[in-house]
Amino acid sequence: MSRDGIAGLIALAGSLVLWVASRGLPQPALVPIGPAYYPRLLFGVVAVLSVALVISDVVSRRRGAPPAAPSTARYRLVILTFAIFGLYVVLLPVLGFRLATLLFVGGLQATLEPPRGRGWWLVLAVAVGTTMLTYYVFERYLAVLLPRGRLTGF
Repeated sequence: MSRDGIAGLIALAGSLVLWVASRGLPQPALVPIGPAYYPRLLFGVVAVLSVALVISDVVSRRRGAPPAAPSTARYRLVILTFAIFGLYVVLLPVLGFRLATLLFVGGLQATLEPPRGRGWWLVLAVAVGTTMLTYYVFERYLAVLLPRGRLTGF
């Protein structure tokens, strides 16, 4: 089994342990969705994706596909991704959730796969759509206060 399969098994075990642990959270009598709902949903999704990763690893082993050799370009992308995320964390209290998230999603998307020609419109559309969707789900639907920017005020 390759590193992917082992990582899938570890993630599966972790998500199952945490899912079982979430059963101990109290269920309020008057609220249909309690505090355990979203963690359980997240742990369930992680478990399903972990099983898919393990199956993918087993199938690729049976087909005899050679394991991909690590390249320095991949390591460079990992480091750039961490740097962009770190910049996002720093800019979040300064610019606010909406503007910082827009820049983060657009910048990360352009870094991972640089757009050509009209591809910048797609990057912009995905960044705006992602920012708007997460803002409305968390701020409006779930009533979670998202960070306001010191410079922007929103």
